[in-house]
Amino acid sequence: MPLVMGILNVTPDSFFDGGALYPAPDPHGHPETAIAAGEALVASGADVLDVGGESTRPGSQAVDQNEELDRVVPVVRGLGRTGVPISVDTTKPAVADAACAAGASIVNDVSGAQHEELLAVAADRDAAYVLMHTRGTPASMPDLTDYDDVVAEVYEFLADGLERCAAAGIPAERVLVDPGIGFAKTPESSFALMAALRQFRGLGRPVLVGASRKSFLRLADHSDEPGQRLESSLASAVAATLAGAAVLRVHDVAETVRAVATAHAIATAGGSAQG
Repeated sequence: MPLVMGILNVTPDSFFDGGALYPAPDPHGHPETAIAAGEALVASGADVLDVGGESTRPGSQAVDQNEELDRVVPVVRGLGRTGVPISVDTTKPAVADAACAAGASIVNDVSGAQHEELLAVAADRDAAYVLMHTRGTPASMPDLTDYDDVVAEVYEFLADGLERCAAAGIPAERVLVDPGIGFAKTPESSFALMAALRQFRGLGRPVLVGASRKSFLRLADHSDEPGQRLESSLASAVAATLAGAAVLRVHDVAETVRAVATAHAIATAGGSAQG
């Protein structure tokens, strides 16, 4: 059964929950508001927490490094008391390094391995590393969605990225691959990647999938807002589970845990019960 990674966005502008935790409702509430939210995700069944201080939704703008550090590092430090692994979702080497110093053990690189310095941080800190496919930056990615064969091109990108990780000193056993659902992808391309998830296991590394609440789901559920995409997010989580995904990055932890546990139980029941 896949691990469930709970999303903790310490941002004012993330596409689904921006502003829920940052700025904190109480001016003196940061970082405790976010830490409490992380503890609640763990109580709901999260195996891992992913802390981000910069929105990566398509079209979003970069955040100043010092601002991102102020958002992320105190939260990561406080979440150490949860006892679960902490991931830092960032494109900045300095943020990744400071977060690892504060207790993070996973670098979730949403830049597509564009920065050798970020690879070096993961190597030097003995951190796990999430290699995700994307193109450009969040601001430019909406214009970079053309592919001849999206599945083949994403697979090749990740295969090349694994070689870059090895060259940077990150052992293969510490790398996860993420096809980057919604990152520089049309909705049709994201669905094609979801349908082909099993193929990415051919890379020999655990596959992380982040489809939760994303806009590509509108192609199927005709939703107007991210808040209307719980059911389609759960369907995506179940599909990823049945395709062998190792980690699911989600907003709705409790619901996802129940959905994937049921899917896993059905998939593994086999002929154990007759009659």
